[in-house]
Amino acid sequence: MSANPINLSSLLSAFGSSQPINVQEAVSQALAADEAPEEQWENQQQTLQTETSALNSIESDVTALEGTLTAMAGPSGAATSMTTSSSDSNIVTATAVNGAAAANHVVVVNNLATTSSWYSGSVASGSTTLQSGSFTIQVGQGTATQITVGSGNNTLDDLANTINGMNLGVTANVVTEASGARLSIVSNNSGAASNITISQDSSIGFTQAAQGQNASLTVDGIPIDSASNTVTGAVSGVTFNLVGASPGTPVDVVISPDVNSASTAISNFVSAFNQVVTDVNTQFTVTNNAEGPVAGDPTVHMLQSDLLSAGGYATDSNAVATLADLGITMNQDGSLTLDSATLNSAIQNNFSAVQNFLEGTSSNGFVNFLNNQLTSLTNSTNGAFTVDLQSISSENSDLQNQITNFQPYLQQQQSYLTNEFNQADIALEELPTEEAQINAELGYAPSSSTTIL
Repeated sequence: MSANPINLSSLLSAFGSSQPINVQEAVSQALAADEAPEEQWENQQQTLQTETSALNSIESDVTALEGTLTAMAGPSGAATSMTTSSSDSNIVTATAVNGAAAANHVVVVNNLATTSSWYSGSVASGSTTLQSGSFTIQVGQGTATQITVGSGNNTLDDLANTINGMNLGVTANVVTEASGARLSIVSNNSGAASNITISQDSSIGFTQAAQGQNASLTVDGIPIDSASNTVTGAVSGVTFNLVGASPGTPVDVVISPDVNSASTAISNFVSAFNQVVTDVNTQFTVTNNAEGPVAGDPTVHMLQSDLLSAGGYATDSNAVATLADLGITMNQDGSLTLDSATLNSAIQNNFSAVQNFLEGTSSNGFVNFLNNQLTSLTNSTNGAFTVDLQSISSENSDLQNQITNFQPYLQQQQSYLTNEFNQADIALEELPTEEAQINAELGYAPSSSTTIL
């Protein structure tokens, strides 16, 4: 690039008005043409930033849509979510994992599992010195352990610390009440296998407060013993929580599909799907004679195609074969409309068919179909959005390099023009003096009417 010619209008204007040149303004005007390429590059960067913002926003909403797909199906999805109810929650309640079989169970709780505990005789306080002696602690059929009461270990506080540090399967605490302090020893687990036996007591006089025993119950008439009041394994995927004993009282526990959870998950999917459709349609809406910044982007077109294909997904099932069977229909603009009554009817009357449509026989249902398409767009390594955004970022970096490399040229031009205009300004300031000298040499008398053209 060559330097712009100096605009002499500033010079003549300054000379004619006997005013100095505005060097900064003159340099700015002269640089304007040279700065045009940089302005063009900056405008291109702004366009790229707008495109990046639009793509990031769309990708974020697509990722949210993927999240609703996961919430519908899969190991923790609502399509396999089960709920439980009990005819008497004061006796037994239950929980069920996703995928547990729907069923009715009759539970009778004969007695609860209890935790073994002992307490010592009372002394003045936890720091009162005890007489020397010893006692043994045995948990279940384990090895009996002797505890020696003597120097350095002769208060209730000392004994509690010692016992708790021996990992015997018990917890010792000093309990203070109106008559003094006692040492409490409680098994860490309930059930007969964790029953504590304290023997050979020659020191502080222990008394058994409660014996550890198993819970006794029947499930569908089958007798069951459990060391815990949380009974697992009796029915696959179901946990019975024993609350109270009531021999001879049958409690109905019902395991059934979680209709509300499934309905909410599907409704959330429709909302997220429509948000993405809105994002895409906005790009193709003409405003001020222009479409959105990424209307021509191939990734957006791929996304639009994937969304439209979702509306046509179908299986060969006779019960729930299409989204329409779930009360979901696609509108002309690609958005979805949900008929809640149809959806709830399908879930309540044929939940297994709903599950099969969403999940398929081997994770090959609607959710997997759409999720695979979306993942090809959002994959953080080679997804279309990732590749697209990386390309835009690379283009932006190239423009920034051009701008950076162009700066020295502009600085050089500014320095050159500033020097030129400063010299011109000095020359203009000297012209009146030189004119007077010339007039004197020629013998011309100064005249107020003399003007310089």
